[in-house]
This record gives sequence, structure tokens and C-alpha cells, in this order.
Amino acid sequence: MKKAFKLIKKDKQTDARLGVLKTVHGLIKTPTFVPVGSQATVKGLTSSDLDEIGIDIFFVNTYLLYLRPGEEIIEKLGGIHRFANWPKPIISDSGGFQVFSLAKKENKVKIDYQGVTFTSHLDGSKHYFTPEKSIQIQQKLKTDIMVAFDQCPDYPSSYHQAWLANQRTHRWAKESLKTAQKNKDQLIFGVIQGSTFKDLREESAGFINDLPFDGLAIGGVAVGEDKKEMRQVLDWVTPILKNDKKYNYRPLHLLGVGEIDDIFAAVEKGIDMMDCVMPTRLGRMGYILTREGKDFKIDITKNEFSQDKSALDSQCHCYVCSNYSKAYLHHLFKAHELLAYRLATYHNLCFISNLFDKIKEAISKNKFIALKEEWLKKER
Repeated sequence: MKKAFKLIKKDKQTDARLGVLKTVHGLIKTPTFVPVGSQATVKGLTSSDLDEIGIDIFFVNTYLLYLRPGEEIIEKLGGIHRFANWPKPIISDSGGFQVFSLAKKENKVKIDYQGVTFTSHLDGSKHYFTPEKSIQIQQKLKTDIMVAFDQCPDYPSSYHQAWLANQRTHRWAKESLKTAQKNKDQLIFGVIQGSTFKDLREESAGFINDLPFDGLAIGGVAVGEDKKEMRQVLDWVTPILKNDKKYNYRPLHLLGVGEIDDIFAAVEKGIDMMDCVMPTRLGRMGYILTREGKDFKIDITKNEFSQDKSALDSQCHCYVCSNYSKAYLHHLFKAHELLAYRLATYHNLCFISNLFDKIKEAISKNKFIALKEEWLKKER
């Protein structure tokens, strides 16, 4: 385990905290949002766009990059940073979730204690992933942070299915670590599973917490669970992970969560990093993040915006809000112009990035609860 994370400050009223995670390609100031760039691209945006927005790190997908163009090609071309022209940190998932979600749609997954046999959703070819294979792929990608291979159980899941997934996840965690220790430059995060069962979640949190991972990730909370269940999982596992005296402090990453109210709930529990497709996917669908809309979003394709000359969000000063109106974005989406998706995505990521800047500032002043109440004070 590398001493990569430094705790800067803890909020006096909650478990929210400020920290800095050191990687080979730079520092990550936490808490932070991690955009999803599955195929080495945050859809619609360039690396310059991400830098302008203030993004410190994004997520790439091991499963997809393994299938196309292949980790060997990316390694030959200098690694994922050169390949994607992104000089800052990158985190790669293990490929486990995609193996189970994409390939399983066609019932083409076979799991044993050593790994997973699956059929490519692209061309039907057969492949076999083990923890060792997953880490070796991530090592060839040369990402800053790797994620241990794990099994994310279905939702809903029976107790036995969740227990079995835990046994595999824990075994694979140790094997992932063993392979990862051959590389000194990359960090590795372990994954906690257990579905919605309290004893299994606590067991998994304790097991993964006792292993020398550089960071800890909470998985299986964005595969169908409702918000109440997700927050219940945080209540169960974060007390175990926060009392991390053996390894000092490590960053906590919440996988697949990123709606506004969930962001506040997670940060309040001590979560340092979280990733989600929400802001980028919504942008491509024509939903604009704004404090002026219900649930913090508006559907820009609605006719009510056809002559609206105001900015997407009156409190946002991003490139899009400074230069374009709601009416223009409405027109672009109605005309199916490609620029629509880029501008909406750009703004949505700015909105989330600015929110995290406000959260960091609030924690530094012990005003996190006040900020949370200001944003969530009324039913939206």
C-alpha cells in the first residue's frame, strides 16, 4: 500500500472531509466528481474541454478498451494518457461490472471461483477474465488508479447469491492485489459488495478494509437500488471504513452515484470520490442541469424554451452559459445538430464541478450542512 492520500480537514458537524490524493499524473483534490469516459473519451468533449471545466480525473472502462482497440495497442501507443491526450489522472474499472451487465443480457456469462467466461457483445467472441487478467490489462493501460476485479450481484439478489458474490469478490481482491504489487506506479482500490444485506455489507467492508489497498470503493449501489437502500448501505459500511487506524486514511469511492441529493448524502458520510454517467448522459438527452429546474434539471427540448434568451443557469459562468441561450440550445436539439450534445455536456459537467468546488469551500469553513440545506431546502 502506498501513502498516497492525505487528509486535510474534517467537517465539525458531519463526516465530510477534504483530502488530496497523489498519483503519478497529478493531485486529486477531494471530494471530487469523476466523469465517465468509458472508451477513453468523455462523450462529446475534448481533453481541453475537461481541463477548462476543472476536471481532475475521469473513468475508463477496462472491458470495453480490452475488446476495442485492445490493451496491447494502447500500451504500444504509449499508454492511455498519450492515447487520449489527457495529462491528468485516469482511473480504470476492473471490467467486472460490464462483464456481468453487458454480456449477461444475452445469458452468455459463466462464473467460477477463478474468474468469468463471457461472450463479447461486439462480435460474439469468447473471453475469460480472472483477477490477474483484469489487473494485467489495467497495467498495460497505465492508468493511475486500478480497481480490483469483483462480482457485482444482480438487484434484486437473494441472500445466497449476494453471499456467493462476496466470497468471489474477496478471493479476487487478494489475487488482484498480488498482481498489482508488481507495479509501483499505479494505485489500486478494493471493492465492497454485499447487495442490500446488512451483515454481508459489514462483512465485506471489514474484509476489504483489512487488505492493503490504496483506496476503498463501495460497489453495487447503482444497479437498481433506490436512494433509501443506497444510503442505508453507506450507513452500514462507512463507520467501518472511517475507523481506519491500521492504514491511516484512504480515499473512499462510491461507484455509479451522482445525482445532486445523493452527492450531498455521500459526501456527508465521508465519501471522497464518486463517478456517474448522469451529467453527460442527461446532456445528450437534452436535460440541462440548473438550480432553476425541478430536480435540478430542465428539458431544453420543450417549446417553452424556443424563445428564451436567458442562460442555461443564471448562476453559472461556464463557456456555454456565457455565450449561448436556452433558445439556441433548444434549436440545436430540435435540429439534431451535433453541437447540441457537446454544449449540453460541457455545461452539465461544469455544473457538477462547480458544485463540488462549493462543497469543498463549505467543508473548509465547517458550513457543509448549511450548503446542503440551501440546495435541498425545498421539494424539487
